[in-house]
Amino acid sequence: MMKMVNSLSLNGTGRRGLSFGSPRVPNSPRVGFYRKSLVSRSFEILIVICLLLSFLIAMGCGYIYVFPNLSQAIHAYGVLPNNSSIATCDVFEGSWIRDSSYPLYNGSECPFAEQGFNCLANGRKDDEYLKWRWKPDSCDIPQFNVHKILDGLRGKRIVFVGDSMSRTQWESLICLLMTGVEDKKSVYEVNGNKITKQIRFLGVRFGSFNFTVEFYRSVYLVQPGPKPRHSPKRVKWTLKLDNLDDISRQWIDSDVLIFNTGQWWNEGKLFQTGGYFQVGGPPVKLGMQITTGFRTALTTWASWVETMVNTNRTRVFFRTFEPSHWSDQGHRRFCNMTEEPISETKGKDQSPFSDIISEVVKNMTVPVTILRVTLMGAFRSDAHVGKWSDSRSVVDCSHWCLPGVPDMWNEIVFSSLLSNDGF
Repeated sequence: MMKMVNSLSLNGTGRRGLSFGSPRVPNSPRVGFYRKSLVSRSFEILIVICLLLSFLIAMGCGYIYVFPNLSQAIHAYGVLPNNSSIATCDVFEGSWIRDSSYPLYNGSECPFAEQGFNCLANGRKDDEYLKWRWKPDSCDIPQFNVHKILDGLRGKRIVFVGDSMSRTQWESLICLLMTGVEDKKSVYEVNGNKITKQIRFLGVRFGSFNFTVEFYRSVYLVQPGPKPRHSPKRVKWTLKLDNLDDISRQWIDSDVLIFNTGQWWNEGKLFQTGGYFQVGGPPVKLGMQITTGFRTALTTWASWVETMVNTNRTRVFFRTFEPSHWSDQGHRRFCNMTEEPISETKGKDQSPFSDIISEVVKNMTVPVTILRVTLMGAFRSDAHVGKWSDSRSVVDCSHWCLPGVPDMWNEIVFSSLLSNDGF
């Protein structure tokens, strides 16, 4: 600092000005010089002080604006913050290890475990697929402390939105939580409904703890619509990519909001049923690719979250695509089930839908935690429903048995929530 000040006090001859301790000579011609030198030096010091203040202000603004963005980036990439044991760990990079303490519940004792997902009850003889736990490479996921979680959920509202994979995770969470409830009858579906594949809303209330766990069926997240007038004959219905589902207003004011979509974004569910994309009204986008439509829909969802969800209250999660283990051989599909997790993903850990989810969330202005479960599922060719559904004639190589893989998704969600002091 002294060098800076001194460098600014050089006079016209290149020599340093006289020091403030130099004696003055009254009535001397040099008095004016001294006064000018003092004024010049004071002005120079004032400039330096202003520069320092400007620097400090800039640093303060940087702290205010940059650090929140860093926090959002942490959420966007799925790193679970605020917990010293996992804050620097990517919990989605790891492997499955044997653990005899699993499963964490009995599917036959949970009234909310859908019969079609209860593989043991449907005749599966081996139970080794139940005894695996996800182990991140650099840390451990905390044990599911059901009593602590139940206490933390008092007065709260947990909402799942998506397709049947979301419903599976919803069922899994209810079964996990019920292991800590003494009065099982205090847990009930709010409308007395049975769990079915087509119902759009299911809500289970934990009366003793005053909270609900809800599921909203919205397989595309955006709004399906009727065929527009004057559309080609092949068009039977449309998917309005710029309008979120008409039940979206019911997702607001939740404390935890978990989304998924992807399983219905394929030609069989869309084009082969006469479903095409629409943006902003007619005409129908007949040539739009599915991945383009998916990205457009996700952008609509992101805008809705940014404008409609109070993320100071609501923790928002988005789960990536869940891989299946179908094998196409000619015109037939085979379910490649194994007895144990496989050691190589064989490309199942890659998904354009998962990539799009990551890209969209990365550009959001509010924090959203991505549950990057694609790799986890890629190893688990042993854990699908397979031929052990409630309909023996239907083989299912997409959905997961319960108990099973979705339990681990919930363990990760609550390791994140419990690491947040506000939970």
